[in-house]
Amino acid sequence: MITHENFATEPWQLRETALDLDVLAQSESVFALSNGLLGWRGNLDEGEPHGLPGCYLNGVYETHPLPYAEAGYGYPESGQTTINVTDGKVIRLLVDDHPFDLRYGELVSHERVLDYRTGVLGRSAEWTTPSGRTVRLTSHRIVSLAQRAVAAISYTVEAVDGPATIAVQSELVANEQLPVVSGDPRMAAAIDSPLLPEEHYAHGTRLRLVHCTATSGQRVAVAADHIVEGPAGTAWAAESEPDVARLTVTATLEPGQRLELVKFVTYGWSAQRSLPAVRDQVEGGLAGARTTGWQGLLDAQRACLDEFWACADVEVEGDEEVQQAVRFALFHLYQAAARNERRAIPAKGLTGTGYDGHAFWDTESFVLPVLTHTAPYTVASALAWRHSTLPSALERARQLGLEGAAFPWRTINGAECSGYWPAGTVAFHVNADIAAAVERYVFATEDRDFYRGPGLDLLVHTARLWRSLGHFDSDGVFHIDGVTGPDEYSAIARDNLYTNAMARRNLLAAAYAVSHHPDRAPDLGVGAEEIADWRNTAARMAIPYNQRLQVHEQALGFTDQEPWDFESTSEDQYPLLLHFPYFDLYRKQVVKQADLVLAMFTCPDEFTAEEKVRNFAYYEPLTVRDSSLSACCQAVLAAETGHLRLAWAYTREAALMDLDDLEHNTRDGLHMASLAGTWIALVQGLGGLRRIRPAPAARPQDQQTGSPQAGEPEALVRFAPRLPTSLTRLAFNVRVRERRIRVDIGQATVRYTLLSGGPLTVLHHGSPVGLTVGAPAELPVPPAPDSPEPRQPKGRAPGT
Repeated sequence: MITHENFATEPWQLRETALDLDVLAQSESVFALSNGLLGWRGNLDEGEPHGLPGCYLNGVYETHPLPYAEAGYGYPESGQTTINVTDGKVIRLLVDDHPFDLRYGELVSHERVLDYRTGVLGRSAEWTTPSGRTVRLTSHRIVSLAQRAVAAISYTVEAVDGPATIAVQSELVANEQLPVVSGDPRMAAAIDSPLLPEEHYAHGTRLRLVHCTATSGQRVAVAADHIVEGPAGTAWAAESEPDVARLTVTATLEPGQRLELVKFVTYGWSAQRSLPAVRDQVEGGLAGARTTGWQGLLDAQRACLDEFWACADVEVEGDEEVQQAVRFALFHLYQAAARNERRAIPAKGLTGTGYDGHAFWDTESFVLPVLTHTAPYTVASALAWRHSTLPSALERARQLGLEGAAFPWRTINGAECSGYWPAGTVAFHVNADIAAAVERYVFATEDRDFYRGPGLDLLVHTARLWRSLGHFDSDGVFHIDGVTGPDEYSAIARDNLYTNAMARRNLLAAAYAVSHHPDRAPDLGVGAEEIADWRNTAARMAIPYNQRLQVHEQALGFTDQEPWDFESTSEDQYPLLLHFPYFDLYRKQVVKQADLVLAMFTCPDEFTAEEKVRNFAYYEPLTVRDSSLSACCQAVLAAETGHLRLAWAYTREAALMDLDDLEHNTRDGLHMASLAGTWIALVQGLGGLRRIRPAPAARPQDQQTGSPQAGEPEALVRFAPRLPTSLTRLAFNVRVRERRIRVDIGQATVRYTLLSGGPLTVLHHGSPVGLTVGAPAELPVPPAPDSPEPRQPKGRAPGT
């Protein structure tokens, strides 16, 4: 869409200069507003036309049965689908009895602007009715980042060329009619009329609806209040019925006169609280919003975003599209997490119903690394949600005959709801992904209370799974059989390298954490023998390697499988999973998304520099990127192995995934992991950011989370910056342990500046650099190694 003629490329906002109904659904996703608890899609104020109407509350879902042609032990019995709750953003307009519908009359002008600094979606339009009367419309919409369950709209109508009778209908609407879902399995399973009415109310300028879900038993209350300003004779009336509450404001406007409406909307939801309690909650929230007022909400919104951007902004010089895209990405990531309050961060955030609103491993592996270094408080909350689902994960492991916890592949409430077990149940690497997120967060923040509490619980119970899942062979090598790694085209494999390497990291992190919190060991039932067993298992973990090819294997025997016939595969047959049977994909050398390449990124000390070069060259021609998670990982390894042109091509793909609608499904919601991948590709790819770890052979017991040991130098992170020739400058900030580091990279030099916090040492291409506040260090950027750029499968090169 960024290349669509109606969308402008600007550094701090997304501007649509005219309305094209062919991309309306996509625009609803990119213009969505959220705060992590409440999400409003960027639908037009009047509700129609629409691609997918959407108002979402984090954790509000409905359950539905998962039918199987053949039942099997351990199959999840029910699924969970996020639902479109009561829509509070609808404001309909009638001009001389003509409904303001952009498909009728003449739309003289139409513009929408999403401002990343203010967090406001603005809209202006001029419309001429079929009978020839012209009005001018202006609206501004926010979902508050400061008040957890509040959203608000300022809506103004002005008569332009003659007197006009205006009727504005501000509504709360439940059970909106949704579009028919296509056959794409990545789209949500729509549930018709999921809300059962319990109460409706309308009086004065106040509206309220209360509903509950039929099966999941969640109660949702929504209330609205209004401030109305208009010429003499302006009147209003309120009415309600079970699924609609409406305030109708009427006025006769002379040219230049305006009717102004401010609408405050609050939400409350709970599976435990009574109807009176939820009703009181929204009424209290509404009172708070009215007291704050429209301008107060705007001021608080700007203050939240000013604080965020001071730590998170990334500056890109040389590519205006990527500059816009990285700020777009960071804005939406922050929206998805700002007030999540011990709830999941779904794969689509709260921007659409794609993937049924489920959370995957994407959150811990892609989204949380970015937030750890930009808005770390949101990470503690997201991990607290995982901790709250630990009982379900423990029960799932027992059901599968395993020890510890088995966290779900996809879920809303913590229960597994993947109906396809080869890509769900056996994708056990999610356990290690959660453990790595805990480890990363504690390292970056030194949050000791979280570490000895929820963090330790998660590390121990995830580690226990591996020992019961795998086994030692006669040579004492530990194997993990029958698992699926990140690459879902290679299911039920033996010794998936990513899984094994991450499991090793998990085991060592748990051993280290328990040894540093011995007072909690009895509570968790951990003794010295189990800790020693974890360390022994980690030391003996199988890491598949093909000596003949001198490359690591994605899984044992992978390099001996028949290569996929890429030459005979047409471009319209991607993604492959929609055009070929899984059994054929599983037995061929074809990679859906970065798997072993991701392992080289997440566990960099497992590989030498030479091995990374050879591995990257081997897997590039096999990777088709049928997942939005892949490009950013490939960008990181391309940069690390010196292929800067290729790294930049992958960076652009990650950055433009939604703005260019590259996978043709942005209509279903934004790709949160790919948005995060924009930052990952820029900061960890071109910037070369890595956490410093002691070498495993030197100190295997200390290579995980925790404060520096006595006498250990304060060297926390390393950088290896290099820019492609297409860029002139890249600058970003990184937060690590109460310090804020600014890295400003040019073609020939890089400047490191410690903006706040105590002195520390960073590594620049392996050399230590001491930093103190007020004393920046400027160093040369060494040239990239010269080596042939690896090729990609036919038709799958980035940018083609």
